Amino acid sequence: MQFDPDNPIIRLCAEGINHEGESKEAASKLYHQAWNEATTSFEKFIAAHYLARVQPSVAEKLQWDKTALVMALQSNDESAKAAYPSLYLNIAKGYEDLNDLVNARQHYQLALSFSEQLKEDGYGKMIRAGIAAGIGRVE
Repeated sequence: MQFDPDNPIIRLCAEGINHEGESKEAASKLYHQAWNEATTSFEKFIAAHYLARVQPSVAEKLQWDKTALVMALQSNDESAKAAYPSLYLNIAKGYEDLNDLVNARQHYQLALSFSEQLKEDGYGKMIRAGIAAGIGRVE
C-alpha cells in the first residue's frame, strides 16, 4: 500500500504511531484529529484503522475495525484493497475475542478469500499465518 508522506492525515497517523508506545492517549488524540479532518474514504480508512489500535475495549476496537473496513470498501483508492485481508482478520479476531464464533468464522473466511492479494513477503506471511491460526481456533 502506498502512502503519500505529504498527506496531512497520513502525517497525523504517523505521529500517532510514534506516541503509541509512550502514551496511547496522545496517540488517540492524533488519530481522532486525523479522523475528524479526513476528507476521503481512504483517509477515513487509515484513521479508523489506527483508532482501532488504541481502543480500551475489544468491542470498541471491533467497531473501529469495522469502520475501517467500510471506509476501505468505499474508497476509490486501489491500494486500499491490499488491506482487505488484514482488515477482515482484525474483525474476525475481535469477534473471536467476544466469543462470537459464527461471525469470527465468517470473517476469517473473508480474510482468506482476499489473501491472494497479499505479497509473498514478511507482512503477507504474517497475515496468512494469522488467518490460518484464527481458522484453526474457531473451527
